[in-house]
Amino acid sequence: MSDTPEALQNMDAAQLRVLAASLMATLQDRDRELVHTSQVLLASKTLNEKLTFEIAMLRRFRFGKRGEQLPPGVQGSLLEEAVEADITEIEAELSALVPAVPEAAPKAQPKRAALPPELPRIEVRHEPHDLSCTCGCQLKFVRDEISEKLDYTPGTFTVERHVRPILACPDCETITQAPMPAYVIDKGLATPRLLAHVLVAKYADHLPLNRQSGIFARAGLRIAPSTLAQWVGACGYVLQPLVAALREQILGCTVLHADETPVRLLKPGTRTTHKAYLWAYAPAQSEGLQAVVYDFTEGRAGAHAREFFGDWAGSLVCDDYAGYKACFIGGITEIGCMAHARRKFFDLHQANQSVVAQQALDYIGGLYQIERQAQDLSLEQRLALRQTQASPLAEKYHQWMQAQRSRVPEGSGIARALDYSLKRWVALTRYLDDARLPIDNNLIERTIRPIAIGRSNWLFAGSLRAGIRAAAVMSLIQSARLNGHDPYAYLADVLTRLPTHPNSRIEDLLPHSWQPA
Repeated sequence: MSDTPEALQNMDAAQLRVLAASLMATLQDRDRELVHTSQVLLASKTLNEKLTFEIAMLRRFRFGKRGEQLPPGVQGSLLEEAVEADITEIEAELSALVPAVPEAAPKAQPKRAALPPELPRIEVRHEPHDLSCTCGCQLKFVRDEISEKLDYTPGTFTVERHVRPILACPDCETITQAPMPAYVIDKGLATPRLLAHVLVAKYADHLPLNRQSGIFARAGLRIAPSTLAQWVGACGYVLQPLVAALREQILGCTVLHADETPVRLLKPGTRTTHKAYLWAYAPAQSEGLQAVVYDFTEGRAGAHAREFFGDWAGSLVCDDYAGYKACFIGGITEIGCMAHARRKFFDLHQANQSVVAQQALDYIGGLYQIERQAQDLSLEQRLALRQTQASPLAEKYHQWMQAQRSRVPEGSGIARALDYSLKRWVALTRYLDDARLPIDNNLIERTIRPIAIGRSNWLFAGSLRAGIRAAAVMSLIQSARLNGHDPYAYLADVLTRLPTHPNSRIEDLLPHSWQPA
């Protein structure tokens, strides 16, 4: 339908109403687009301001007066590592948020010192795919362009010499050169293998960067801890999509384990630490997915667990921490941990050889003996075994606990141990009616153990961002271990492939799906 002024003169009332309705619908669509665009721009501006403020505070700490920094006796070097890594990670986020605008006069880049000539060199040549010019002439060699990357295998540095011949057409003077392979750190010094080594040493072997710097110096080349921290920050940023995808895979399961452990957290500019928490989430063994995701938070409030789960509604195996209770109101089913219940009686028996505690341990031991028999059975066979053997024993145990509770004095240790199991009996015995459910939460506690070992080495997390970055990298390292992979080989390959790997296939790089290139 034409909407020129001349055509409007010839329209009747019905046609004008149709035209008006069409124009109003178009305007409404455009209004919605404008509102959405403005919201996106506002959110982008807010995030930009937040990151800019955060990086300004970190730089103020790094370059501030000594009086504003930590005293040497509080492991200041560990915090400085975190600050340097945080700055690099925030700069990467800002670069992704606001594309770089070409400057009229680009700033001169600081010239990197040449790598020591005594280090062994491994030459990697990048030849053009086609030696013919588009005009038909044969390209002629002009010169080689060489860039060097630092590589490391435990105890030995080597240098990768990337040689890219420059070829020219003698007729039309066209210049041709093979492109440099994409790297996680553009124009960076380190190869993916060296980056992987630094990450594994820091987050799996719990070696702070200042110690790694000393180890590298003994191998022939000292790398400043600040440089190592920049590498860690850059890697932490590029690995985040992998961890987000791993979280989605875990939340696709119906039975999960959860646990948490305290970690000391120190913020830049303060002289004290406070208790933060590292949460661990993993699928049950029946899910067939070998993975774990760690989540670092400033506190232990149940809101952190609810935020992680979102709208997930499945069966959660956990201890009796009150923070999970709100999740159970929201549709998640609580599965108790028999190992926690057993521990109450075990501690009593260790302390005073309690006869009642020993009887409880015997009952629980019988339940575990049945689980060992069911370990290699199919789900149907496991359920049948639990129904015929474990359920009658559990009922007998329950009746025994009720009888004992009426005989022991209020407030005694044995009363508290009995109350723990009696009040949680429904959650503790749900596994009897569902073969997918485990009897305890030991699976997740095994994934928490490496964190406890690490605490004695790195003492505290230098910042909230450093804690989140550590949780992300440790999620990938521990998940690689669960799948039988060498964390170093896994991360070295992933960091090599990530720069050119399509986001739509990011799941291919997750530890349980990964195949070496």
